[in-house]
Amino acid sequence: MVPLIELRGAIPYAVGFELPLVPSYIVAVIGNMLPVPFIFLFGRKLLEWGKDKKFIGGFFSWCLEKGEKAGKKLESKAGAGLYIALLLFVGIPLPGTGAWSGTLAASILNMDFKKSVVFVMLGVILAGVIMLAASLGVFGAISLFSK
Repeated sequence: MVPLIELRGAIPYAVGFELPLVPSYIVAVIGNMLPVPFIFLFGRKLLEWGKDKKFIGGFFSWCLEKGEKAGKKLESKAGAGLYIALLLFVGIPLPGTGAWSGTLAASILNMDFKKSVVFVMLGVILAGVIMLAASLGVFGAISLFSK
């Protein structure tokens, strides 16, 4: 549940320390998804509340403006495929593209709550599969050379 690391760090950790894969994967997905509803429901509200505050206002305003600008650009390009774009944004394990940032983007864009959570979860599952395959490949290769 750590921001930026999320499931993308948990799965390589589990593989590296030879923890049971299926339970580790399930716990990583659940842990990654736990804050998603709260981020969706309160993320935009928190940013709007803080945009006129003395110390945090500039950053919060910047987040809202950037999110709305990027969202409009994405909506114009993706159209009906906006939820697929959300799934891919969350599912491709790159820095800054996890469930938390995808959920905040969905909240800023006023996307449907239930559909957003479903597509974020599918993205988390996809990211987990990618990270599991990559981790097994890397740690498998390391074990070949260490013998």
